[in-house]
Amino acid sequence: MSKLENKVAVVTGASKGIGASIAKHFAAEGAKVVVNYASSKEGADKVVKEITDNGGIAIAVQADVSKEADVNRLFEETNKAFGSLDILVNNAVYQGYAPIEQISAETFHNSFNVNVLGPIQTIQAALKLFGDKGGNIINISSGASKMPLPGASLYSATKAALDAITISLSKELGIQKIRINSILPGATETEGAASAGVTTGSEYEKMFIANTPLGRRGKPEDIAKAAVFLASDDAAWVTGEQISVSGGMYGF
Repeated sequence: MSKLENKVAVVTGASKGIGASIAKHFAAEGAKVVVNYASSKEGADKVVKEITDNGGIAIAVQADVSKEADVNRLFEETNKAFGSLDILVNNAVYQGYAPIEQISAETFHNSFNVNVLGPIQTIQAALKLFGDKGGNIINISSGASKMPLPGASLYSATKAALDAITISLSKELGIQKIRINSILPGATETEGAASAGVTTGSEYEKMFIANTPLGRRGKPEDIAKAAVFLASDDAAWVTGEQISVSGGMYGF
């Protein structure tokens, strides 16, 4: 039997990059997947088509996780389509890299609303669908939460907050048979990284590779495989952990 047979999973920010890879890997392991997106319907529909073309089950649902009404609608659509929920992956992210002089109240609120308030709101909604059977929450954090980089003070702060939420909720929700863990990716090849200037052959990429013992940048599937493990019964005794998936770059 596949590791996630008949499980229902919501993956936020799943129209591209790490989220898309997690959605596809979950579906390949038998999960029914809700591919959430904020703005890229085309990307989400492409992920759903790839899943269904390979015999999987998936739907796309638009929702901005920073907006409570959108979050409620996301989980209502999930319940309507699949009747339950087993796994929540908080992957949606606002990547607002900037030196301290350029941080504004607007970028502060945009960052914390998506990266911190968003997961809080999705977790609150997920709890209502998990029910007595319990559930599984995976927060996609970042190695920058433990080793912040120059120009990423705000982003790093949001991910440190997300890790603190993970640890606290593992103690709060364990009695309800709910596991929650963080994955801390290292330098990973995604559209978001490219838009932040970490492109193939760039000085940023060279710096990251030089500081990664395994000698390469990560790929979305490297993160997705770790998410499959945490979502499955293989990790039944794992909660409250912050797992670095970074090629050794972040050896805490």
